[in-house]
Amino acid sequence: MIIYNVKIVPVTGENIENGFIETEDGKIKNLGNMTDMPRKAESGDIDASGLTAYPAFIDAHCHIGVFANGYGFEGDDGNEETDPATPQLRAIDAVNPMDYCFTEAAKGGIGTVITGMGSANPIGGTFIAMKTWGSKRIDRRVIKNPVAMKMALGENPKSVYHEKEETPTTRMATAAVIRENLFKAKRYMEEMAEYEKTKGTDDETSRPDYDIKCEALIPVLNREIKVHFHCHRADDIFTAVRLAEEFSLDYVLIHATEGGLIADELDKGTQCVIGPVFGDRCKPELMNADIANGKKLTDGGMEIAICTDHPENPIQYLPSMAGLAMRGGLTEKQALEAITINPARFCGIEDRVGSLETGKDADIVLFSGTFHDISKTPEIVIMNGEVI
Repeated sequence: MIIYNVKIVPVTGENIENGFIETEDGKIKNLGNMTDMPRKAESGDIDASGLTAYPAFIDAHCHIGVFANGYGFEGDDGNEETDPATPQLRAIDAVNPMDYCFTEAAKGGIGTVITGMGSANPIGGTFIAMKTWGSKRIDRRVIKNPVAMKMALGENPKSVYHEKEETPTTRMATAAVIRENLFKAKRYMEEMAEYEKTKGTDDETSRPDYDIKCEALIPVLNREIKVHFHCHRADDIFTAVRLAEEFSLDYVLIHATEGGLIADELDKGTQCVIGPVFGDRCKPELMNADIANGKKLTDGGMEIAICTDHPENPIQYLPSMAGLAMRGGLTEKQALEAITINPARFCGIEDRVGSLETGKDADIVLFSGTFHDISKTPEIVIMNGEVI
């Protein structure tokens, strides 16, 4: 299929005012100026005159499919509130890919989501990156699993376990739960390494008993996957940084609501997923929520992505969230990068999605105006080379 007579915004390169995009077997085969179109248009091709092509958008942090649309407890699989440390949990075992919200997301131009458990537990488990459209079987929609280990600081774990009268009920205890489990996993790794080193010799040590929690944290300590730290308040952000430095973790700050207030104290290049950009200040740690947060972080040298935190904001309105961040001071380019290539890079899936480039997945959205216009929805959505 060829989409022709289209303005192309590839995100990672220069815009093409009048060009074509050729797809084949679900991938972008070729793209360029109309003068270089490889063949004449045929039946099944798309004349996109007056339209602008963007890469399908990416929600960098949400809970789609784990807090089911229109259900109560029966569809609530986002938090295992029986143990504050559950690194062994995997979002792939909770997400319902047939949740109608995935359809709404796809029709809204969101092609990929980073989804998983909520923030009840200091250590929650692993997130996945998956397509919003495709097979009814989640395993065939996953781009990367796991993407990151979810950890949470601040009010959420405090509130959950305060009601149970269990640890953690303070910020100190929340950090301690995380620290204790990382130390245990580190020692487990050392004991396993010693066993492997001495195995079969006269000095053979005992193999450590299998520990599913420690096993789940090994990729975190080896920096094979990142930690996504849920943190709103400035002191919680610094606790995330402290823990990351203590254990040499690769990390992303999720929400970072007060990040703009402390940007001068954060390392340049720190990755922050901000949002939801729109919403009420429903709890104390959101008292400084500001649509200018993205602008402040960017000006301070941080890298940002934007999320809906679905179901906090319905996921199909992700482009509108980017528009609100523009109202707060981001440029159009920065806002677009924050819902395309930046989340792709943060999660290590930029070889598949996040920009319009040869060899990448043919996930393309066509608008008659700009992507962030709240009155606009995509005219055409293409996922894996298929018009949906």
